[in-house]
Amino acid sequence: MGDVLPRLFLRLWARLGPRYPRVALAMQALGSLVVAFAGIALLTLYQSMTSDQFWVIVAVTLTVIAFNNLVDLSVVNRLIRPADPWLRGDHSDEAATAAWEALATLPVDLARSARTLLMIGGVVPITAFITVYLGLTWYAWLILLAGGFVVLMYGAFLRFYGIEVILRPVLAALSEQLPDTPATSVRSIPLRWRLLVSLPALNVITAVIVSGIATDGPPRLSDLGVGVLAAVVVSLTVSLELTLLLSRSIIDPIDDLRAATERVADGDFTTRVPVVSGDETGELAESFNEMVAGLRERERLRDAFGTFVDPDLVDRVAEGTELEAEELEVTVLFLDIRDFTAFASRASAREVVDYLNGFYDLVVPILTRHGGHVDKFVGDGLLAVFGAPHRVVDHADRAVAAAVEIAAKVQARYGQRLRIGVGVNSGPVVAGTVGGGGRLEFTVVGDPVNTAARVEETTRHTGDDVLVTEATVARMQGAWPMQPRGSVRLRGKPDDVRLFAPQAPPPARPGPVAGPRVRPQVSGRRRRH
Repeated sequence: MGDVLPRLFLRLWARLGPRYPRVALAMQALGSLVVAFAGIALLTLYQSMTSDQFWVIVAVTLTVIAFNNLVDLSVVNRLIRPADPWLRGDHSDEAATAAWEALATLPVDLARSARTLLMIGGVVPITAFITVYLGLTWYAWLILLAGGFVVLMYGAFLRFYGIEVILRPVLAALSEQLPDTPATSVRSIPLRWRLLVSLPALNVITAVIVSGIATDGPPRLSDLGVGVLAAVVVSLTVSLELTLLLSRSIIDPIDDLRAATERVADGDFTTRVPVVSGDETGELAESFNEMVAGLRERERLRDAFGTFVDPDLVDRVAEGTELEAEELEVTVLFLDIRDFTAFASRASAREVVDYLNGFYDLVVPILTRHGGHVDKFVGDGLLAVFGAPHRVVDHADRAVAAAVEIAAKVQARYGQRLRIGVGVNSGPVVAGTVGGGGRLEFTVVGDPVNTAARVEETTRHTGDDVLVTEATVARMQGAWPMQPRGSVRLRGKPDDVRLFAPQAPPPARPGPVAGPRVRPQVSGRRRRH
């Protein structure tokens, strides 16, 4: 039976579509008529009445309840209205969030808006009519009111939990379209209070029914009052401790799990949930611990992977195994250590590796701080890209600032023991993953890359640590004092390229800097190397 209703509602949702919430809730409202009829039938166990009297009371009761249902349905229609855009096909994040909040809070909102009407507009006039119609004493009305409240409580719980089951297929469909961090302010009843209220209420309802069935002799209305009073006393005393213990056995593990989830969300992957039982909550705790262990291992691999690959690429790759190729405007920085081959021939392999690692420990953080991506290490040199994989508008400024800072820091640390050459060039490239056989590498391909390498070679002839092409200067958004180095015929290039040597130290951050900006000018003088 537990699976029949969910499957039924799921089929109705698939069949009715946008009409499902209103149609299903209208059908569920008919259940209150059944509860009211059962309540009158229960009254016959405590109060004698003829068949005609019974049916008159049933007719009046159902009429009052039907009127209240009509009012309830108007309230339901108003509460569902924020979900209508999503139900009719608007699956934007805003529509999905509004729909989820409206439907998830509908049981609580409906209970709050209708509880006074149900009490005053339902129980009070019905019990007053029964008292007058059957010619009972005035205090009998108080007993009937207590019994009516028991029936009302049962109907309210049945409606509340029934609405949750009815709306579950819709909320399940909604949850698949919600943004990762929905901005919802959900109004609901905590599980702890549901248990603390529902269990005593069920005890009272059960006690009243059993008392009426088990009473010997002619029915007496006074037995109803005694039954209700006794059931309330027992629920608040004898069974209260059992209710509290049951509540703690369910809620405490859930509280532990919720607290652990918050710690994991903050990045604490050492979190573990205590497994304190062998029931479903214990299995849930074990599953959570296994999940966190997997996340911890994944984070460890990510950190290890990040030492071999740019951390920005690690995050991008986490979204997919391949970065789709795209044409971008970038600035390429090519760096090389001069005369490193001679040093490598004299030193041991260990000394060479240690020397390079120390050098890159100085250079790579500078590139990263300026927004550059180290594309690859080429022995004693490296290729860095600004503007890919993350696009930035001021990629030329960032590359020039990084190049000048690297030259200054290398000079300060190594002096004349180590000289570098840096070539900077800008232009369109194709950026994406290249490879095969299960091995992929993010790289940039295009003529600007080759040009940057050739510019770096030219630094050996001009004596500059950094040379920048005319294409890069033209794309700089800020001014930078530079000295022109004339037009140079680069190896493998059909046309001359005008070069500049940046002179100022890098600004605090990439962007506009002081000093006159040198604009590229066509020069008739050409230098060949």
